[in-house]
Amino acid sequence: MDSFEINKIIAAVLMVALLVIGIGKLSDIIFYVEKPETPGYSVEVEAATTTVSASSSSTEVEKIDIAALMAMGDIATGEKVFKKCAACHSIVKGGKNNIGPALYNVVGRKTGVVEDYKYSKALAAYKKEWTFEELNGYLIKPAKWIKGTKMAFAGLRKESDRASVIKYLNENSDSPLPLP
Repeated sequence: MDSFEINKIIAAVLMVALLVIGIGKLSDIIFYVEKPETPGYSVEVEAATTTVSASSSSTEVEKIDIAALMAMGDIATGEKVFKKCAACHSIVKGGKNNIGPALYNVVGRKTGVVEDYKYSKALAAYKKEWTFEELNGYLIKPAKWIKGTKMAFAGLRKESDRASVIKYLNENSDSPLPLP
């Protein structure tokens, strides 16, 4: 191979490099995009209707429309979603306590009253009734609703899932409460 051939190869490599750089610069000029001052996207989100603020043993909820929430629920969906709960809780009449207490007749029952179940001190001292509102707040995130509870469940974020589970729990009772 003589020097003329080597010069042609080097020239071809340099031409390709210059062509790639030139096309990159030309496309930057043609397709100019003005960069924003602060990178990112603005996402508008509706404010949640349920606000939970927890104190050491009790919680307060800003007004929620429990009737509208319960209207979102469906018993068949509640049965499907309850399968997450069935790993620790029994829902059948006369069912035994598992890791968690039996939940038959839970809606309208006082908290911490199931016999043969050792509740956490926080839940035993809670002294409220499992109303639709209480169950909704508790199912959002149990550890936040009743500080010190030993229930290590992450919670149900979707309002429709919570409403469905509450309806399913209410249905599994000797005398279901009327829906709000």
